[in-house]
Amino acid sequence: MHGSWSSVAAIGLLALSSNASPLTPYKRAPSFDYSGSKVRGVNTGGWFVLEPWITPSMFEGNGAVDEYTLTQELGKDAAKSKLSQHWNSWITQADFNQMAAAGLNHVRIPIGYWSVIPLNGEPYVQGAYHVLGKALDWAQAAGLKVMIDLHGAPGSQNGFDNSGRYGSVQWTQGDTVAHTIKVLNKIRDDHASHPAVSAIELLNEPMGPNLDMDTVRQFYMDAWGNLKNSKVAVTFHEAFVGVTSWNDWGAGMANLLLDTHHYEVFNADQLGMSPDEHVKAACDFGGQMASNNKPTISGEWTGGITDCAKWLNGKNKGARYDGTFENANKIGSCAGKSSGSVANLSSDDKSNIGRFIEAQLEGYEKGAGWIFWTWKTEGAPEWDMQDLMANGLFPKPVNDPSARKYSGICG
Repeated sequence: MHGSWSSVAAIGLLALSSNASPLTPYKRAPSFDYSGSKVRGVNTGGWFVLEPWITPSMFEGNGAVDEYTLTQELGKDAAKSKLSQHWNSWITQADFNQMAAAGLNHVRIPIGYWSVIPLNGEPYVQGAYHVLGKALDWAQAAGLKVMIDLHGAPGSQNGFDNSGRYGSVQWTQGDTVAHTIKVLNKIRDDHASHPAVSAIELLNEPMGPNLDMDTVRQFYMDAWGNLKNSKVAVTFHEAFVGVTSWNDWGAGMANLLLDTHHYEVFNADQLGMSPDEHVKAACDFGGQMASNNKPTISGEWTGGITDCAKWLNGKNKGARYDGTFENANKIGSCAGKSSGSVANLSSDDKSNIGRFIEAQLEGYEKGAGWIFWTWKTEGAPEWDMQDLMANGLFPKPVNDPSARKYSGICG
């Protein structure tokens, strides 16, 4: 790919140096039609931004709870060695080929600011951004579109371990927003014109209730302004203020794509729902997505109807579902669901997860589509698309309605 790019660049330079008239500027459209076609994709969670529950082996036997404390504890050299090995093996061209063969058309690739433009004095190590460049070529070779997702911002935009640093929300303080804009501009300059890249997500899951939403909206507007002449859908997360809360915002801003993340496992009320209630909630949520005046995707969701996956709620933290997380009241057993493979799930679990997945496919396709979280894990059966597909719980090819066992589940 790189050879052909340099040839194209050379031709462009020749054209500029001749007496050819300048090109007429035109409105750029993303290379995927988000208003007319359905997004069917998967996230590469735990690849460039580590999460203890996706790759517990990286966090066994140490005091780390996130990528920041892992790199801090290991030191630069050991961290660089350990993480480079992971970046170069967790996802490869073969994974992208397998995604495409399953009928997927998108891959959302999370990356942290520290991989793009690091801040002095932080323990993070670099190298993931170089592998991201290779991944775009792999996606192009497989025929997949890529959404580059800025998953962690300086100071942490949500306090989750998946922002890079678990703890308080300090994004928007000091020059953290300005640095985030610099990172997005570098991603734009380096990758927005790559033929596989059809979307750039400005920031994953900013914690709206803990932030000044005027600041968040201004950040979205400024970042959109820097990307508006690029051939990408400018994707923004609804910031936990509600999937239908953005209809009065963004007038006159072209190529916006709204991202919402629908999980039904992070509070007791949701966990207490019956399988049928989970199905209905997913179908109803798809209706809310479809009611928006902007194309809306569910950019993260899961097969899980429990929070049983080991360390899902944070390293060394238990699950609400079985009553081992803080003061939760036990709802049921996590047997077979905290670790292991899809094959070892009970037949009831398999049936319930399979129905819930299909309800979400049908529901979210009322909107602009979906991107599942996540492609692979070391052993979180409700969350592992590769394993769910291998065991027939996630229908494939995903773009073939006849592959779905519960077609019409949303009624």
